[in-house]
Amino acid sequence: MAEVERKWYVIKAVTGTEKKVKQNIETEVELSHLKDQVTKVLIPTEKVFHSTKSGKKVVTERNYFPSYIFVEAAMTGEVAGALLDVPGVLGFVGCKHKSDPPVALRPAEVSRLLGKVDELMSQDETFMQPYVVGEEIKVIDGPFNTFNGIIEEIDTEKKKLKIMVKIFGRKTPLELGFMQVEKI
Repeated sequence: MAEVERKWYVIKAVTGTEKKVKQNIETEVELSHLKDQVTKVLIPTEKVFHSTKSGKKVVTERNYFPSYIFVEAAMTGEVAGALLDVPGVLGFVGCKHKSDPPVALRPAEVSRLLGKVDELMSQDETFMQPYVVGEEIKVIDGPFNTFNGIIEEIDTEKKKLKIMVKIFGRKTPLELGFMQVEKI
């Protein structure tokens, strides 16, 4: 049997149910013996930091493209119908009606998507609250705990801030990590 070309398609899912829909798609593919046609199911995620009310910083994962699931598949025969019948699937992106044939992503979009996914996987953390030069912040960790200061420089690569704090009436420069400060 000749090898059928697989392309990437985007499925619109009910917001907040992406992981469950992905699991349902994988189960449906397994039960319908479509593993040869549907090879990858992907939800790009990124790690983000946020502060709790108590001031503790925690890492969470969030969807980079909320409500969307990316599927690499050969849309032959009943594949599209099987994917559309999965609970939580609203349809394929690019189709006005569920009966329309699915529209594949262009190669440039796929390479950009897969490049972004690789970048997100290799990235340690992303901060939801980027700091700005001139912004006033509070030190929450280390010997200068509870001191307020003004951001002078930001090094996002090293995740460090150079801030100026007043100690005994004199401005003193400090270099602190992103995790040692919080916004006021």
